[in-house]
Amino acid sequence: MSRLLLLLLLLGLWLPAVTPAHLVIPEDSGLKALSDTGGRILKKRSSPDVGASDIDVYSVKVDCKVTSRFAHNVITSRAVNRGNVSHEVLFDMELPKTAFITNFSMVIDGVTYLGQVKEKEQAKQQYQQAVSQGQTAGLVKASGRNMEKFSVSVNIAAASKVTFQLTYEELLQRHMGQYEMMIRVQLKQVVQHFEIVIDVCEPQGIAFLNANGTFISNELLPLVEKTVSENTAHVSFSPTVEQQRSCVGCTSTLIDGDFFITYDVKRERDAGEIQIMNGYFVHHFAPSDLQRVRKNVVFVIDESGSMHGTKIRQTREALNAILSQIHVDDYYALLVFDHGFRTWRPSLSPATPKNIAEAKEFVNGIDARGGTNINQAVLESVRMLEQDKATSQLPDHSVSIIILLTDGDPGSGETNPERIRQNVLNAIGGKITLYCLGFGNNVKLSFLEKMAAENNGVARRIYEDSDAAIQLQGFYNEVANPLLSDIELQYPENAVDSLTDNTFKQLYNGSEIVVAGHISDNDLDNFLAEVKAQGAVQELQLQAQASVQDSQKAFRNQCYIFGEFTERLWAYLTIQQLLSKRGSGSPEERANKTARALELSLKYSFVTPLTSMVVAKPPKDNRDDLMLADKLTEDQRVTPPPIHPTPVTVNSVDSDPHFIVQPPNQNDTLCFNIDESPGVIFNLVRDPQTGMVVNGETIADKHPDPSGRVGTYFWRFGIVSQSLGLRLDVSTQGIELLHGQSRLELSWDESLTLKQTNFDLQMDKERSLTVSLKDSVKFVVILHKVWSKHPTHRDYLGFYTLDSHLLSPATHGLLGQFYHGLSFQVSELRSGETSDKPDATMLVKGQHLTVTRGWQRDFRTDVKNGQEVACWFVHNNGTGLIDGTHRDYIVSGIFKTS
Repeated sequence: MSRLLLLLLLLGLWLPAVTPAHLVIPEDSGLKALSDTGGRILKKRSSPDVGASDIDVYSVKVDCKVTSRFAHNVITSRAVNRGNVSHEVLFDMELPKTAFITNFSMVIDGVTYLGQVKEKEQAKQQYQQAVSQGQTAGLVKASGRNMEKFSVSVNIAAASKVTFQLTYEELLQRHMGQYEMMIRVQLKQVVQHFEIVIDVCEPQGIAFLNANGTFISNELLPLVEKTVSENTAHVSFSPTVEQQRSCVGCTSTLIDGDFFITYDVKRERDAGEIQIMNGYFVHHFAPSDLQRVRKNVVFVIDESGSMHGTKIRQTREALNAILSQIHVDDYYALLVFDHGFRTWRPSLSPATPKNIAEAKEFVNGIDARGGTNINQAVLESVRMLEQDKATSQLPDHSVSIIILLTDGDPGSGETNPERIRQNVLNAIGGKITLYCLGFGNNVKLSFLEKMAAENNGVARRIYEDSDAAIQLQGFYNEVANPLLSDIELQYPENAVDSLTDNTFKQLYNGSEIVVAGHISDNDLDNFLAEVKAQGAVQELQLQAQASVQDSQKAFRNQCYIFGEFTERLWAYLTIQQLLSKRGSGSPEERANKTARALELSLKYSFVTPLTSMVVAKPPKDNRDDLMLADKLTEDQRVTPPPIHPTPVTVNSVDSDPHFIVQPPNQNDTLCFNIDESPGVIFNLVRDPQTGMVVNGETIADKHPDPSGRVGTYFWRFGIVSQSLGLRLDVSTQGIELLHGQSRLELSWDESLTLKQTNFDLQMDKERSLTVSLKDSVKFVVILHKVWSKHPTHRDYLGFYTLDSHLLSPATHGLLGQFYHGLSFQVSELRSGETSDKPDATMLVKGQHLTVTRGWQRDFRTDVKNGQEVACWFVHNNGTGLIDGTHRDYIVSGIFKTS
């Protein structure tokens, strides 16, 4: 269901201005000021509750106006600082990922600060100028599956007020027969004036409208006021302070959850509804009471090694449920692939009970193995459909679709995404619809999005979660019942221009087609729309007619008009479609689509992937203070920017302890473990020419696990740069920095940035320490916090080299020996001890080793769960891969340099 999602996380209103979230120590502060006895110039940050009681959010209003499915949303929050000193106030909310921010403003002591939408590169340059002056920014982050979080903080003086207002717009999509608006409200305190107001106007007529919420108790239900007439509806919810309280006298609130509006419009078996306003029209088409069209579907399922475990189990579960739901009139096939492919049957089969039962037996035998040959699998599915169509084995007037499910990028056979897309496009030739489902966070959805869009389909991410099987079933349900195929909507010739897409491969039950355009003939009065499509049995032809003058007059009388409504809807739809297509076509065509989308984004002030909103805050010390609001791509949503920009290769050690090696000259990853007694110190990196050394000390679990095994981890790293006169002692307990005669102690309990001539340190509270050494190396240490009362595990550290290219070729150590390349070849793939972990033979350093395909985790972007990294596992403490044996790397002290 389309979701209009709003989140008001009202109160991050706790940090007083004297304790900013990130402490920055510039060069001129000097480490010389640090006491040689360990005294610190950095004070511990104040408790987050300091000053929170002084900030009073006294008004919050959510105002939503929906006109012909186009939603215009304004969120206004007002706060006052009742304290005697200045405080930092945070405005924090969420909006749907399909929405475009159009405006943001702050009013502080009567002065208005407006956001400006600019071309992304121009905005970035302006922002970087402010960043170079020590300012901070970054307003939009991914939040959950369907939302983006917008956050902005501002310092307000004692007794001052601030008003935040954010506006965004979205075209609601019809899914499964209804539109849904979800307003997420998470008030952190009671608010003197809190109000949700929603007005809906649908000239087509409102068939039904429901309003409810997860936090709406029997006591709050009477406060949900709903009035529905023929074409309009009004919903409001405005509890008093006492009604908001979770208990008598409490400052905590019951208003914490989701508020829902679901509705649909009245429909006939006709050509739909046309609205015309100010020279633009919008046409909604979704006729009722149509007979479903029979379909032919090939499920193309990834069973490569990375699908092992939960993902393959959930895929089997979903396919079994989908097979039970396939309509008796439909035909289907199953194709599973890794580095090759296999089919349930060579042709599509009718959905008889006997065939369904046999298909389920095949599904239950699907198991993870091998590589990922997407190109071969999709082309074979096309061949199956084409062959069965040519031999008249499929029903007349049926539609053909392919549903591809994969969790990774192409890794076998043809691996070039551009060539795969071209191969698929040529094979399908516009005759088949391709839907692509990307399972998990590791798949780059942009490739699947482009390939699906080029073949009349869409791509969607299936999130790795307990409900993944339900997500898969939900997608199939959306495409289970086609009603029309080969749909074309036609409009007066020579009287209409700038049309959005007006041809569609299918219309599914419960969905809707929307077309908008500009009326170029100013004298046109009778506007005629014709719809041609193929139905279940015969061709369908429908007409709709509207008077331009009468339509505008009726529309103004009936509906809530915000700005140039139809023009903005047209612009929104045009931009969305251009963005989805700009990866296809010749270089010139792609450039033209991008340029047009950018032009419209700037003209209508939409924050899109091509633009950014620059938000100015009150100046600090006569310097600009800027923030940047970007629109995230789907890949950015699930792969947040790393702690620092990541180069091509990253070598690391983390967990128990697992070493991950990515040689710069190889397109694959190796991994090995080191099993040794606790308390041992290993040399990880040693460069005799630059004097750079990294050593790590291990620690054991508190107790053996149920199997009797005692895990060991790195808990302390000693880092030395002899050329810079620098020594770092990094442990789970804290960090000590020695530079010349100066000493600085740091705690994991704070965030700070330390900039010096020859090195930079950046600490993210209870998360990571990033170290950049001039003309040497950049690395990050990850802190893994474990519950202090855990019966087995302790806190531990991970070490990741981000940039090592400036270290000399003489660099060695358990990690350092791989910094400048390694040659190896993997062959003779064969079954391993378990079906999801095949074995192979690796030729490396003149030796043939048996290696196993496995997975380790990279925790740089997700400290809690990590991201899976597929690798070839070298057994026996890396014997044959590392020089010598692992005991050759044991040193006698944490700062031992030779």
